[in-house]
Amino acid sequence: MGRVPLWLKIAWTLWLLLWTPVYWRQYGAANFLWLCDLGNFFIAWALWRESRLIFSWQAVSLLLLQTLYCIDLLGRFLSGRNWLGATGYMFDPAIPLFVRWFALFHFIVPALLLWAIHRLGYDRRGLNLQILTAWVVLPISYFLPASLDINWVRGLFYRQQHVVSPLLYLAGCMAAYPLLIYLPTHWVLLWWKGDGRDTEKVG
Repeated sequence: MGRVPLWLKIAWTLWLLLWTPVYWRQYGAANFLWLCDLGNFFIAWALWRESRLIFSWQAVSLLLLQTLYCIDLLGRFLSGRNWLGATGYMFDPAIPLFVRWFALFHFIVPALLLWAIHRLGYDRRGLNLQILTAWVVLPISYFLPASLDINWVRGLFYRQQHVVSPLLYLAGCMAAYPLLIYLPTHWVLLWWKGDGRDTEKVG
């Protein structure tokens, strides 16, 4: 018997087949460069391969940011305002309600990743893979239309910054993501579930 239930693999795949065209039509292909959206495809890969390396890679990328997303959205429901400003679009009537409901995958992903790490263990090489991913995706995001501000390479929470030059801000993002997001997540996961048996190959 596999370490990941077949029903979970099939359910995630079917959901992905529904979610992808909905998001493509609503937001365009560039939207899939958001690290949270890109992560949905990596998670499908990880589920079918039952890969602790790929799960670890995505846990480093997504656990902290998606948890903050959930806190921000819950804050809006509890207090009537977004605490961070990351989820305001969820209350935009110009976006069809069923499209906004699809964004609730942000609540599923952290739980799924923690379950997978608990079951399979943590592979420390996920940190390097995610840093490399960010250093590829962030510059690509920068050269997309500034209005998209994908991965916040123009300013936090869709607010373009004008304090430093755009390229300097991009460089700051490429340093801040690993230092402030990936490294702390890596250390926590390594303490929790790392065991040093990092022999699995990607592919």
